[in-house]
Formats: sequence, structure tokens, C-alpha cells
Amino acid sequence: MYKILRKTRLNPISVRIDVEAPLVARKAQVGQFIILRAGENSKRIPFTVMDSDAQAGVVSIIYQVLGAGTMELDQLTEGDSIRDFVGPLGEPSRLSGLARVCVVGGGLGCAIAYPSAKQLKREGAYVDGIVGFRNAEAALLEDEFRTVCDRFTLLTDDGSAGEKGFVTKALEERLSAGERYDEVLAIGPLPMMKAVCALTRKYNVKTTVSMNAIMVDGTGMCGGCRLSVNGQMKFACVDGPEFDGHQVDFDEAIARSGMYRDFEAHAREEACRLYEKEKAR
Repeated sequence: MYKILRKTRLNPISVRIDVEAPLVARKAQVGQFIILRAGENSKRIPFTVMDSDAQAGVVSIIYQVLGAGTMELDQLTEGDSIRDFVGPLGEPSRLSGLARVCVVGGGLGCAIAYPSAKQLKREGAYVDGIVGFRNAEAALLEDEFRTVCDRFTLLTDDGSAGEKGFVTKALEERLSAGERYDEVLAIGPLPMMKAVCALTRKYNVKTTVSMNAIMVDGTGMCGGCRLSVNGQMKFACVDGPEFDGHQVDFDEAIARSGMYRDFEAHAREEACRLYEKEKAR
């Protein structure tokens, strides 16, 4: 069992939990993920490691309360224990040797983009951060990003925080002005990463994307995170989650990600019913 040491609500639907998991903390590297089960009969859910402290034996993740699994997880509080917390899994990020990097995060993907920006800064790179959210209410980790970025831009779709617009707006302004990067790291919703890659391709800038958003089982057994990379079949959970964004077939990935929409909606409705019933006790 893995005790929740701290639980911090970052915005109305986003929560950070710090979990006592010494063996995972000792091995976890930036870009890797864990699989957890909140209870004995809970579904398995993959979460990228947001932070880890090997000395304290603590691993931090951020989740959004959206589906059945995260609703069940959110019922646990400080002092409660998570049934399973397995990892680290996946290939770690390859960040060494980069001198100038633009880290682009969107939505919950910022919880993954932040540790990458933090590690790049530790290694002496110039870090240009661009993050985007639907609105001010959905924003998270702004202060943390500002701490590790040499330059930082926050955008929201409606202009309620930072600049109005999408992350591609800020990125194109930089690239068109002559800014050059060793690499662009984009992490967020599939359409966002597709748009970033289309833009960087025009400027011939290497771009890495994280395909964690399509992972389901986390072990390669279910095939739910299957995708085409440079014409070859890959699995985000075991071959990634990071890939060369210019080689990923985003149209295929987006189409496949919608296959489970009806099933997820049904599971979410059932979870909401049980969640409200539990709260009413």
C-alpha cells in the first residue's frame, strides 16, 4: 500500500498528490510514468511522474478528475493508501546535450512539460517555456514554470489569463523572428501537438512529442496506445512515450483515440452516480 502524504488541489479539477513510494522514487527519471490502482477493484491508470524525491522516497503525480478511475482516486485523502503504484515505466526523456530548448505545454500536459523544463534548466540549457490552457481557471504550475524558464509565456483560449490565443501563436512569433532551438518539446492534447509539429516542420526544427495521452494499460498488452511512427507500428507505453513528432501519424492517433469515447462516457456517468451517492452519506 502506498500512503498519500499530501493532496493539493491546483484548480477545480486538477489535483497533485505526493505518494510514499521509496522504490519508485529511487529509480524514477524525467519522462517516465507509473501505473496505479486506487483500490482492490479499481481500473489501472497511467500517470507521468511529475516529480520525485529519492531521499524522501516520495513520488508526485497530477491528475484531473474527469473519468471513473480519477473520481475514485479523488475520494482518497491524506493518510489514505493507494492499492497499487507500479513503476517507473517507459523510456526516460533524452535531454542531455541540449543548449537551447522550447518547452511547449498544453492543459494537463503541462504536468509533464514542467519536469522536463526543470531538468533542462538543471543541465544548463536555455529554456523557453510556452504553456496554454482553455481559461484562467484551468491553469496550473505557472509559478513553477516561471522559476525554471529563462523566458515564459502563458496563453489562454479566451484571454482570461496571460495572452489570448493558442501556443502555436507564441511559438510562430518566436520562430518567424529568427529564434532557433536545438529542439522543441511539445506535450499536450493530440491536436495541439499536431499543430506544433506542422509549424516546426516549416522551420526545420527537431520536435519531440509525448504520446502519454493515448496510453491505457501501460504494458503494451492492450494495444490501446498503438501508433504509427515513420510508417512503423509502435506502442507509446513501451517504445515511448516520447517520439519524433515529425514522424508520428497524428491523424491516425486522433482517430483511434476516439474509439473509446462512448465507453468512457458511460463509465464516467456511472462513476458520477456512485460519487454523488458516496458524498450524500
